[in-house]
Amino acid sequence: MGLTLPSHPAMVRSMNISSIVEYIDQQKIVSAVILSEKKGKLRLLNENSREVNFSEKRLSHVSKMLLDTTLSKTGLVNHLKQITETRKRLADTINIKELWEILHDESDQIDMDTMTQFCFDPPLTPNHEAAVIRAFFNDRLYFKMNNLIFTPCTPKQVESKKRQIKEAQRREGLISKGAEWLILMQNEKISKTAMSVDPGVIEILKSYYLQGSDSHFGTIAKQMIKKSGLSAPEQLFKIFVKAEIWGIDENIDLLAMQIPTFFSGTVLKAAEKLSQTQTAIFNEPQRRDLTDIPLITIDGQSTQDYDDAISLENTETGYQLGIHIIDVAAYIKSGDSIDMAARYRASSIYMPDDKLPMIPHTLSEDLCSLKEGETRPGISTLVQMNRFFEVLDYSVVPSIIKVHKQMSYTEANLLNGKNDPITTLYKIATQLRKKRLKAGGIQITLPEVNVWLEDNQEIRYTKIDRENPSRMLVSEMMILANSLMADFLSTHNTPGVFRSQAPPRQRVFKGIETALMPNFMQRKQLSRAIIGVKPELHAGLGVKAYVTATSPIRRYHDLLTQRQIKAILGIGKAYSKIELEEILQTISVPMANAGRVQGARKRYWLIKYLESMRGSNFETLILDCHRDYYNILIKELMLEARMPLSGLRLKVGDILHVTIQHADARRNQLSLFAA
Repeated sequence: MGLTLPSHPAMVRSMNISSIVEYIDQQKIVSAVILSEKKGKLRLLNENSREVNFSEKRLSHVSKMLLDTTLSKTGLVNHLKQITETRKRLADTINIKELWEILHDESDQIDMDTMTQFCFDPPLTPNHEAAVIRAFFNDRLYFKMNNLIFTPCTPKQVESKKRQIKEAQRREGLISKGAEWLILMQNEKISKTAMSVDPGVIEILKSYYLQGSDSHFGTIAKQMIKKSGLSAPEQLFKIFVKAEIWGIDENIDLLAMQIPTFFSGTVLKAAEKLSQTQTAIFNEPQRRDLTDIPLITIDGQSTQDYDDAISLENTETGYQLGIHIIDVAAYIKSGDSIDMAARYRASSIYMPDDKLPMIPHTLSEDLCSLKEGETRPGISTLVQMNRFFEVLDYSVVPSIIKVHKQMSYTEANLLNGKNDPITTLYKIATQLRKKRLKAGGIQITLPEVNVWLEDNQEIRYTKIDRENPSRMLVSEMMILANSLMADFLSTHNTPGVFRSQAPPRQRVFKGIETALMPNFMQRKQLSRAIIGVKPELHAGLGVKAYVTATSPIRRYHDLLTQRQIKAILGIGKAYSKIELEEILQTISVPMANAGRVQGARKRYWLIKYLESMRGSNFETLILDCHRDYYNILIKELMLEARMPLSGLRLKVGDILHVTIQHADARRNQLSLFAA
């Protein structure tokens, strides 16, 4: 649709100093007179009283008309303006559409002289010729013009151009609407009723804020922002909050990663139907009725989805330890609507201000949860041990189970040493850990900070010692169950979701180390964990093979492996190696995103907590020394941050007391200085 500018050869030959010429500047034709020329470089005076330097190759028209350059500058400019007005009036008389309707069946090209004769009756002047250029420049719908040769467009080309013009007009309309709304929203006294705007504008601006240059609407959003006078895209967030589109603590990562926050009506209806329908699960002949065995769950105080339980029985030779996992696969079938929704999520997401379950609440917190006193289908790993807590044998069986007692970690800790099952279970866990560490396992003992919001939005946190007896007990039982189920799959030559890890690049310590710095140093030396479908060494845990199968409510990996195990036990069909690899590839991105948003949201609320702690002092640990900054750990919050060198001479492992100077959770900013 563009106009090609090189001049007609005849015009160039007639060009002289004092010639009236035209050129295009910012999509407008401008008249000028040549004041001087040197090797194709022109000095022009234009109708706007500006002198400009120009190349003769960029002229759109050269007239045979001359102006007396001895006139005053004002006189020359007035003449140019009169000439421009004459040419505009002449151009307005040309009906290009009518010309096209007459000429478009002709395949021949039309030169400048011929087109001028089509447009005007004799006598013809340079003004008529220039008017033709202006008319066809202003309306480029019907003809193509190249080197002042006109070619009629085909009807198909005209329709295509019309669509392009319509789209361009729609685009310009959106840009104007967006800019007007942004300008309006910057007014501090804006009324509530004035906040409404085309939803399309909001989606464009939101997409750009969330995706940046990757947004499909990046170009149009930038034009809106530029036209509105906003100095930075970051200001959009405040405008969205002001318009009540987002809240002040909006989870931007959740939106940017497009993580689903609700289930479709189809999925919810299917979940409700499962909850209300009696199934034949408990009549499956492969299942063993273990409801007489007293099962206990040990979880956090706020836990509402229970997927694992433990039992311990005395036997003639020692003990039978049971690790029982809710059989989620008994309810959710591969490929059904609930399963596909879970696959799309890949994992439950736990955040200080929200929880996004992998499967609907009606399942995760009820039907598929090991609630006290409720009979549930399970996958039970029964471990035969001697009196020295050594594993003699094990079996994995589909089961029917019932939890007799639900405990919190705190309750279990209080019972340790006073209650035979808990005390014995802790002793077993201690023995299991010793065996793993002896086999080369590495135990990272860093504490964890749990953050949550009270009903009044007050930020609260607690520092958790993951090595306390009850947490260590549960951890070791799950590691044992997962490693035995990995062995079970391996023995039956069945693919599963195996997690492996090569030996560390360097071993910093052996056994258990409670100091922070050695644990951070050792963590940096660990090899990357790898997910695959074949059993391989997990050096970090000190086991020959490892699967994740103990949290099928929360992790899709575990649900997949549970189905593989059940197929060996005669219930359902196993995935092939290729099918499993394809599914793992599909869920790798949502799985990684779930981890990222979980970590980012926790960090957000910790920094938000520090926003009100300006001037407060904290003890920190120097983790790394870089050229321009230290990477430090705020020990109380287990929060990492950067601090400028500021003339300090510190080394890794040093303790430094710092003062909070500035904290901005939205920008992930934390400024500290040595106290």
